[in-house]
Amino acid sequence: MDKLQTAATVLIVPGLREHVAEHWQTLLEARLCKVRSVPPLETDKLDCAKRVEAIQHALEQIDGPVILVAHSAGVLMVAHWAAQHSRPIKGALLATPPDLDAHWPQGYPSAETLRTQGWNPLPKEPLPFRSLVAASTNDHLASLDAVTCLADSWGSELLNLGEVGHLNPTAGFGLWPQAEALILQLDR
Repeated sequence: MDKLQTAATVLIVPGLREHVAEHWQTLLEARLCKVRSVPPLETDKLDCAKRVEAIQHALEQIDGPVILVAHSAGVLMVAHWAAQHSRPIKGALLATPPDLDAHWPQGYPSAETLRTQGWNPLPKEPLPFRSLVAASTNDHLASLDAVTCLADSWGSELLNLGEVGHLNPTAGFGLWPQAEALILQLDR
């Protein structure tokens, strides 16, 4: 199978679960020619500042245009990064961001833990680059209304994907072919 060619380098920004073998981001990374990924943190995995620092470090290793592809808490990391740094970004695909004000199911960090680790308050200023926010109508980590508000505050185009859960392997994603089309759209 031919790899997808892009003019920009794609930087994958995983969520808190890091790199999962059967996740669409991991599978996408294998399909792209010009791609990098923010490496997993070895310590302080919930520290938002360290996550932002990891994005910045990964970007410093890339010459030329960049498209960010973030999922879940990776989207929140991108918002924090954009509020603190000024590198030009060609565009960003921001998939199923969680709502920091929602009650998350057991097994996820508490609102208090996220606050003390620097995630909240979340920057809600317009992003300084084009962005597409992909939203689900049945995500257990964020309502469509909450994601719509985030997209509006960031100046992002909202893409309603329908019932795709949290767009992860638990929800049946694996491959997400639409991501490739959206990356090509951002790469124009």
